[in-house]
Amino acid sequence: MTTLELCEKYFETRDVYKLMSLQKDAKEKEIKKAYHKLSLLVHPDRVPEDQKEESTEKFKVLSKIYQVLTDTQKRALYDEQGVIDDDDDAEAKLTSWLELWSKIFKPISEEDINNYEKEYVDSELERTDIKKAYLGGKGCINYLMNHIPFMKVEDEPRIKVIVEAMIAAEEVPEYKIFTEEPSAKRKKRHNKYAREFKEATVIKERIQRRQQQKDEEDLEASGGSLQQMILARKSQRESNYNSLMDRLLEKYGGEDESQSVDFGDFEKKKKSKAKKSSKPNPKEKLKGVRTGRVEKAKN
Repeated sequence: MTTLELCEKYFETRDVYKLMSLQKDAKEKEIKKAYHKLSLLVHPDRVPEDQKEESTEKFKVLSKIYQVLTDTQKRALYDEQGVIDDDDDAEAKLTSWLELWSKIFKPISEEDINNYEKEYVDSELERTDIKKAYLGGKGCINYLMNHIPFMKVEDEPRIKVIVEAMIAAEEVPEYKIFTEEPSAKRKKRHNKYAREFKEATVIKERIQRRQQQKDEEDLEASGGSLQQMILARKSQRESNYNSLMDRLLEKYGGEDESQSVDFGDFEKKKKSKAKKSSKPNPKEKLKGVRTGRVEKAKN
């Protein structure tokens, strides 16, 4: 079957823009975001065992579509004639999907997060998120804390000024729980934040000590040569990567190299101390996708 036939089979449409929930003039950044969201939704490890085979095929189709929409010539061919070139057999191989993912979704470092926070704070995006959280929580500041990225108790006065300006401009209604928050509720939130900050600091220091100890051991093992230590680490990372690829190939490759891969969960879910609810969480649905789901980790 062709890529478009598979689109119709699995997603009930031959319109790749509709499938990805994109406009025809969508930029590459938008395409990347849509692809990431959809590919996670049909990830083989996020569906029941009896749906893995179909989800793998969906994953492959989405990867092919992403490649088409991010290639100027292939996208032009599709836009003008409604055709997707399926002659390139190399793109159907498992190793191609691994390479594609490694290029698109690089690991996020602490520096990346800090840089994004600097861009985010006081931006129009933050203002939009503040407004959405204020309305969603009906003025509850605890709700705002959980839904506005990077918000800390130190940010409360700044956020309050922004929301009060929205209220004055009649962009949002006034909620007394926000403008006249009980001091006991505010104190409880601040105490909780201080406790969690202290715990996070202890954990971070512990990690740093372990890393420092490992650095010293690696340096000693390399004969005191920093250059040798760096080379040894590079070799170890490559060995770990190759080992991972071998496991993925063994699990999803088989004799057919066109099979997709298991990229594993991007984050380990935190264990909840509270009792689990007897009612299952509703599955998130995405337009055009019949199976698969993404479950958010509990905070």
